Amino acid sequence: MSVSELVRGDIDLAAARRAVADLLVALGRDPGSEHLADTPERVADAYVEMLTPREFNMTTFPNEEGYDELVLARDIPVQSLCRHHMLPFHGVAHVGYLPGTRILGLSKLARVVELFARDFQVQERLTKQVADWLQENLSPMGVGVVIEAEHMCMSVRGVRAMGSRTVTSALKGTLREDARSRQEFFALTGVAA
Repeated sequence: MSVSELVRGDIDLAAARRAVADLLVALGRDPGSEHLADTPERVADAYVEMLTPREFNMTTFPNEEGYDELVLARDIPVQSLCRHHMLPFHGVAHVGYLPGTRILGLSKLARVVELFARDFQVQERLTKQVADWLQENLSPMGVGVVIEAEHMCMSVRGVRAMGSRTVTSALKGTLREDARSRQEFFALTGVAA
């Protein structure tokens, strides 16, 4: 799937604003009060921003030097919205790959994380989508993705486990099949294998 196919153009902002106003009323609040008067617009605009990834070109270069060691971007900020509660989750992603015939512009690792994070997500799906997309579009020897995130749906409601972080991983190719490569990847991410 291309980047432009994932950037959403089917958002009805006016309907979203009406829905927020209706939610306020349903929660016993007056959306016409001084403090809430602009809230439907602000909330709808915020959700549109959080759900709309920026387009980018996947810049790759020939791997002329035959580089065959791990390329890893650590601590990429990740922010998304829980698809079950519509509350944020945030943390970091560690994304690495073993190059094949092409190498990737380093900023694109963060762009791919953002591309899939700008959706209603579950962390497991997000992790897999990033790994699958890189494997499909870059054709590396292997891909590894680890995401560590705190979920507000666990922190501010329900169990209220403030500071608890969930860790997910997805491995492809050599990083999945070769124990030494997998161990190197996890060691460099700082996540115990």
